Amino acid sequence: MGATEPNILLAALIEEAGVSRAGLAAHINRAGRPRGLRLRYEHTAVARWLKGQRPRGQVPDLICEVLGNRLNRPVSLDDIGMAAPGAGSPVPGSSLTGFVERTTALWRSDEERRPHALAPAAVTGTTAVMPVWEWENPPEDTDVSRDGATRVSMADIVTLRAARTHYELMYRRAGGIATRSRVVGFLNAETAPLLRGGYSDAMGRRLYRAAGGLVAVAGICAYDSDAHGLAQRYFHQALRLAKASGDRGLGGYVIALLVNQSLFLADYRQSVAFAQAALRAATGHISPALAADLYAMQAKAYARLGDASGARECIRRAESEAGRILPGREPDETGYVQPGLVDVQVAEALLGIGDLPGAREHAAKAVRIPAHDRGRVHRLAMLTHVELRQGEADRAAATAVEMAERAGGMESRRLRDRLRAVREELVASRCADAGRAAELIDGALRVPL
Repeated sequence: MGATEPNILLAALIEEAGVSRAGLAAHINRAGRPRGLRLRYEHTAVARWLKGQRPRGQVPDLICEVLGNRLNRPVSLDDIGMAAPGAGSPVPGSSLTGFVERTTALWRSDEERRPHALAPAAVTGTTAVMPVWEWENPPEDTDVSRDGATRVSMADIVTLRAARTHYELMYRRAGGIATRSRVVGFLNAETAPLLRGGYSDAMGRRLYRAAGGLVAVAGICAYDSDAHGLAQRYFHQALRLAKASGDRGLGGYVIALLVNQSLFLADYRQSVAFAQAALRAATGHISPALAADLYAMQAKAYARLGDASGARECIRRAESEAGRILPGREPDETGYVQPGLVDVQVAEALLGIGDLPGAREHAAKAVRIPAHDRGRVHRLAMLTHVELRQGEADRAAATAVEMAERAGGMESRRLRDRLRAVREELVASRCADAGRAAELIDGALRVPL
């Protein structure tokens, strides 16, 4: 486990063993004496290990010995997240069994709100890119079957798919903050036992595919809660599950979520690179809706980078793919690409390159198309921004009033960001109706998070 990522496996075992950091350090010091080691570890050393540092020499083996004795079962270096460097290939070459244990340990940590899982920021650079590279490139998983006491059935797969749909709808209606604890609770109570169960290769691929879609929703909820490091981990988990399932389209969808997060974090070059990877590696497997969204997000990234020609080319491709969308022929996950979504994405890209008439045309078109409340709030916010940029402050205030009314009751940090940005622009415009719109926005912002 790299130093940049907290050791959630070790944290989970320490918690299960019921030993304090100071207590673990003392046990390790004593266990080293028969081996001729004079160790003087304290709780601060354990804290460093939990942050991702791997101790030298025989100490990892001593940690396994101490925890194994307390838990009355063998504990391996893999179990504590300290497999020796070079002892195995990085994921996806590493065992799925180890991946499942690391994955479910994160779910437990999130449900119990442990700081080591919630606090880290999103990783950048090579650490952020590697999961996408590993998804795109060999080796593939040749056999994902597993022995287990509980056999996974198609009824279990149907349950996971239904849960994904249920929690996605809950997210759209109530926001990620309210939904996150529920979806994570389901992952721990229902999904984790299935991943540890028994299944054939064919059933295992169905299981990983269904679990991947559900884990992606957990990542969306974490992103919507401003827990970006946690969201990124969920997206990386979902991408590994997609790899194991053999479903390239699911992997492309997960990368689209990473593209969206990269846009929010202002890593525009990474947004472009990730979108290109998804479109390249999943050619023939990506649906028109997903391709349209990937091109539209690329257009926004190019606009932010000041590349107007790149933005317009991606807009052209996004609109072309959007014209090929066939209702009822899309996978469940791409249901978020509702009519009008590409238009609002294009409006934002055109706004970024200074094409106000074009941005206004697309934003207004998006607002005219029916959408769920969350989507409508974002569309109205975009139209408000465009109207303000065009000097139509009174019209923008009326649009903002509808936006604020729609946003009532939603617990979402992303929506709050949009509301605050609109409020600031409206107040700065000093138009006659800015006060009323600002008051309604303030009311929507008073929803407790």
